[in-house]
Amino acid sequence: MNIPSFNEQVSQSIRDNWDLDALTDYNSSTLQYKDVARIIEKLHIIFEYSGIEKGDKIALCGRNSARWGAAFFAILTYGAVAVPVLHEFRPEQIHDIVNHSEAKLLFAGDQIWPNLSADRMPHLEGIISIADYSLLLSRTDKVTYAREHLNQLFGERYPMNFRPHHIAYHRDTADELAVINYTSGTTSNSKGVMIPYRALWSNLEFAREALGDRMKAGDNIISILPMAHMYGMAFEFIFEFCTGCHIFFLGKIPSPVILFKAFAEIKPVIIIAVPLVIEKIIRKAILPKLQSPKIKMLLKLPVISQKIKDKICQQLRAAFGGQYYEVIVGGAAFNREIEDFLHDIGFNYTVGYGSTECAPIIAYEDWQRFRPGSCGKAAPRMEIRINSSDPQHEVGEILVRGTNVMLGYYKNETATRETIDSDGWYHTGDLGVMDSEGNLFIKGRSKNMLLGASGQNIYPEEIEDRLNSLTLVNESIVIQKGEKLYALVYPDFDAARKIGLQDSDLIGVMEDNRQQLNAQLPAYSQLSGIKIYEEEFEKTPKKSIKRFLYTDVEI
Repeated sequence: MNIPSFNEQVSQSIRDNWDLDALTDYNSSTLQYKDVARIIEKLHIIFEYSGIEKGDKIALCGRNSARWGAAFFAILTYGAVAVPVLHEFRPEQIHDIVNHSEAKLLFAGDQIWPNLSADRMPHLEGIISIADYSLLLSRTDKVTYAREHLNQLFGERYPMNFRPHHIAYHRDTADELAVINYTSGTTSNSKGVMIPYRALWSNLEFAREALGDRMKAGDNIISILPMAHMYGMAFEFIFEFCTGCHIFFLGKIPSPVILFKAFAEIKPVIIIAVPLVIEKIIRKAILPKLQSPKIKMLLKLPVISQKIKDKICQQLRAAFGGQYYEVIVGGAAFNREIEDFLHDIGFNYTVGYGSTECAPIIAYEDWQRFRPGSCGKAAPRMEIRINSSDPQHEVGEILVRGTNVMLGYYKNETATRETIDSDGWYHTGDLGVMDSEGNLFIKGRSKNMLLGASGQNIYPEEIEDRLNSLTLVNESIVIQKGEKLYALVYPDFDAARKIGLQDSDLIGVMEDNRQQLNAQLPAYSQLSGIKIYEEEFEKTPKKSIKRFLYTDVEI
């Protein structure tokens, strides 16, 4: 397969859309494509004079913003490797990732920098503010010189103004490393997914094949999901930028009030979301209207029922801005009740499936052909296989192979070998079946990953590991209820009685544990409560807790 240069797609879009608006911080400033080009060029000068070489790692940690996006493209188009870090990680987790990735520079957001310790990241040569690209820290004279003389150096290089024909970016090759994306914030559990340029290009090409005729230069899009995760990066940023769209960054937690206001003003042409965002909107804004006795009665009358459903669908489409082609839901399992409701009213939604290791797309289908309950069919240049003797009826692990699959895990050959077999199949750890038409149905997630409301990956095992080390905790399970996380705990009753505690005293002990644990965790993975279990959790023969028995427990 002849895979073209990814960076050439970026440069071509900048040339083609030079005078169009590109990146806007919602209710704030806008960068046009030519502004992004100038920023890229100036950052390249900083990299060059700082001694950054092709293949060196540069980390990015901050909220979604126009200047985050420009810095990301500057890193790739220089030939360095981008290491996006979720801004909601705790400082020690950010330190761990920066150190593990061997990053030489760090772009840090205003909200992040005050909480970081440069001493904890001794290998960094410089820290640059995302807000204005000023130097927050310099450990070498070269970095200091580059930043202090930047405008002079830029003027000397382009004395007659910077024009589209001056753009000359690093020409990448298919298997060259582009991005290291960490699956969580602690290097003991986290893996640095090595994403090659071919995977970035293939995901971009997939989006063009699926939605290219629905989007054009100048169209609006809202970036809701964190760009530090591949889902938001690929489909709310890279694809739109390479199409010439105008991307608006919310920069805030996407509550229904903020979202509806932004949808009404911006009128995006496509909407990318995680299930919790859609579910929250439906439960708060739509379902309560259907609970009145009168509406319940009218819904039982076929002709009137259809009119009511059509009106609800119309109102829901208007709430999303009214200009979009479809809402694409992905990142976690969709609540079946909500999905059935959306299908019943004829809402234009679809559900996709992916993973960081595939940058991210694995399966998708257009909403008009989408089969409810599934997550689409294999994306172009990808194969899906169910590892069972009867893939249509017998659940098996989902295996995938193709252009999107990662190179492996950074500095972790053992985990790479365990995940990608000798035939190139990536073992997702997810379980599913596939019908005769190729529609994929996920039946469980052996990885157990949960998804926060803003698209953050939450790994319950990491939280449980910490919780299990606290006072009188024997074992635990972390479950998700809507947006909130709760822990089910089987305490050490024997130890409690030995020190004179009654069962009622354990409630206070567990509350203390919860507060102690939350102090160690980012906001999106903190526990809202702990429920005490009187009996040991049911186990498999391998002594793993049967999680599926506890996911629907009443809290």
